[in-house]
Amino acid sequence: MSAANGRLRWTERTVRVGDTELVELQAGQGKPLLVLHEEQGHPGALRWYDDLGGSRKLITPLHPGFGKTARCDWIANVRDLAAFYAAYVRSQKLEPVDVIGFSFGGWLAAEMIAMDPGLVRRAVLVAPPGIRPRAGEIFDLFRVTAKKFIQASVLEPGATAEFSSLFGGEQTPAQVEAWEDARAEIARLAWAPYLFDASLPHRLRLVAAAPTLLVWGRQDAIVPVEVCATYASSLSGSKQLVLERCGHRPEIEQRERFVKEVQSFLG
Repeated sequence: MSAANGRLRWTERTVRVGDTELVELQAGQGKPLLVLHEEQGHPGALRWYDDLGGSRKLITPLHPGFGKTARCDWIANVRDLAAFYAAYVRSQKLEPVDVIGFSFGGWLAAEMIAMDPGLVRRAVLVAPPGIRPRAGEIFDLFRVTAKKFIQASVLEPGATAEFSSLFGGEQTPAQVEAWEDARAEIARLAWAPYLFDASLPHRLRLVAAAPTLLVWGRQDAIVPVEVCATYASSLSGSKQLVLERCGHRPEIEQRERFVKEVQSFLG
């Protein structure tokens, strides 16, 4: 359902996965699209959601330890978190589900595919870490403040209309606390090695992966664009989309092209 101004109306609900109460946000109508958020937490109701919500039911769970979902102590790494979401997809009878993952959420989606490719019908991975760059490094988010990390994630913040809307647009005490919770959980799940798993490309090559669209900005300062090619060579039947004059957030930096390509790919 959409509001009079064309923006989606979001609802919040809690579902039980094992012994964990998972908070999820839902909007739109149509075929389900699972949205896995980034390492800084859920960035807010951005316009690309509105673009897709007319024909898709958007489901955005808040990862355990991020925001409103409490930490799950047995989840100690990204593979554990992927197993948690595999159970979630099955329990909600979503399989095979279309999934879009942003940054850390893209890595998480890739881990789900490696674990059980039957969970996913089609996947869109937006600049995921998870694979070590052959040259360069994944940006160390622990060396800067959350605000500076977000600034580094966009090539031209001043020329990006929705940059000021990320994470609600205001650096409130509650938002700073949410960022710190997210960073603490990322440190727990992916500190060593930092935001990659050396076995991931090998495990992906062992499965018949779902069709996958890899989306990257050529000027991505967070995850080097060369990682895209490694993912592509590891995921059978994948397609690469590298956008020029674009950083780590193509969904706001080149929203119209991003939405068009995603809609075409998901069908």
